[in-house]
Amino acid sequence: MTTIVCNHLAVEVEGEGPAVLCIHGLGGSSNNWTPVLGAFEAMKIIRVDLPGSARSPLAQAPLSIGLFVDALVEVLDQLAIARAHLVAHSLGTIVAQHLAVRYPQRVASLALLGPLVAPPEQGRAGIRARAALCRDKGLAGVQEVADAIVKVATSAETKAQRPVTLALVRESVMRQDPQGYAQSCEALAAAQPAQIERIAAPTLLLTGDEDPVGPPAAVHAMGERIAGSRVQVLEGCGHWTTFEKPVECIAALRDFYRTTR
Repeated sequence: MTTIVCNHLAVEVEGEGPAVLCIHGLGGSSNNWTPVLGAFEAMKIIRVDLPGSARSPLAQAPLSIGLFVDALVEVLDQLAIARAHLVAHSLGTIVAQHLAVRYPQRVASLALLGPLVAPPEQGRAGIRARAALCRDKGLAGVQEVADAIVKVATSAETKAQRPVTLALVRESVMRQDPQGYAQSCEALAAAQPAQIERIAAPTLLLTGDEDPVGPPAAVHAMGERIAGSRVQVLEGCGHWTTFEKPVECIAALRDFYRTTR
């Protein structure tokens, strides 16, 4: 594995074969994909820390879904990758949908974990309030957010049986730069849906039965709008799909890639 700086972003590259571009969600990093690397056998794995997240600095312009898409396309261009499989989580799934609609020729497939087309209108104010908390209180605000996310976004099974997973979710969020996290929240709060009916690439929609961000009913509705997509719901799983159910995610992804490569 090699870590490089590509278009000012921290990017991990390993393996050979068809490219898979891994896009984390809000409060995430390239490590969202560490538990499921076994799903990407015989593939060139590209894991990016998005602008303002983890090891990547904030962009000069305010963060937005469009900026994320442009940044990822520039990474692919600099790595001379014409076409890639996209695997994404949470906020990253919105980015992946927009990328697939804007650049269909660049996308071999989509695997979207904890997916959503955009935040519900009633949830946008809360996301903006989270941004304000992190701006006002800095690291202490990020810690408050991390504790709340552990409480509401993981499953009952995870809370009862996997304390290390809870620590990993908390650590992922707590390690974010307050300003970067705040801008990422604002990008999510402002996100608009892509025209997902235009997506022609093979698509897997994978969510948890206790995922409050990508609830099964909403994910099934997404699936009805993307021709030929498949929906899979993992039992005992909240929103942090790869951390909470890594073995099941690997199995689902391997099965998906068997039919798309």
